[in-house]
Amino acid sequence: MHPDKNWRVPVYLAFDQPLTEDEVTGYRSLIKRRLNREPVQYITGTQEFWSMAFKVNSDVLIPRPETEIVLNQALALYDPLRKSGPFLDLATGSGVLAICLAKELDKIDIYAADISQKALDMAGHNAMTHGVSSRIRFVCGDLFQPFYDESTKFDMIVSNPPYVASAVLDTLEQEVKCHEPLLALDGGLDGYRYIEKIIKKSREFLNPDGWILIEMDPRQTEKSMRLFEEQRCFTDIRRIRDYSHKYRVVMAQKTV
Repeated sequence: MHPDKNWRVPVYLAFDQPLTEDEVTGYRSLIKRRLNREPVQYITGTQEFWSMAFKVNSDVLIPRPETEIVLNQALALYDPLRKSGPFLDLATGSGVLAICLAKELDKIDIYAADISQKALDMAGHNAMTHGVSSRIRFVCGDLFQPFYDESTKFDMIVSNPPYVASAVLDTLEQEVKCHEPLLALDGGLDGYRYIEKIIKKSREFLNPDGWILIEMDPRQTEKSMRLFEEQRCFTDIRRIRDYSHKYRVVMAQKTV
């Protein structure tokens, strides 16, 4: 929504007013970008998520509605009566999961990690816009790498990692393959490179009874459930459907 609720009034009153040359040039530039199949979100610079406006550009993946499934499940698992440790948003991108968790759970400390410093800069900007920058620690590094030298463990890990198979990247819509960051899309040969690493390493960084929730391609969910079972330290392993009724999120709880 436009910040000024009455913005339409002057538009209606001046509907026959000719555009200035600068205004015409600006519109032509925007139209040219869209004709080049640049996503509207990058052109406007914003994307809505969880009824909040987030700044986005080509350094970060455009947040999708499916990622709200991760957030919904994380909030449902939160126990306000339990003394909680910090939460981790792994591969945070524009920061939507970390920021929404911080907005919804005011007593939880949040870590947000990403391999891209440019993505973290954008996430930091969004955190400041939504008034939660003091509650989120942004960390640059490859998955869990920044936490090996720390004693920090987490009560919950949420992640929307790259999970598109390298072989199918060229089949994606032009808006995606030509404009969104490859680093946030390419999950390796079968799309499973980062999911596998996260599942296998998460046991080292979760507190007892801690939860992990990972968004992925629906075709990767069965394999992920089996991989959690093979770790022999997870229980309550399940998968959750998205708004299209496809399995999208796999979650599991670490045993004591």
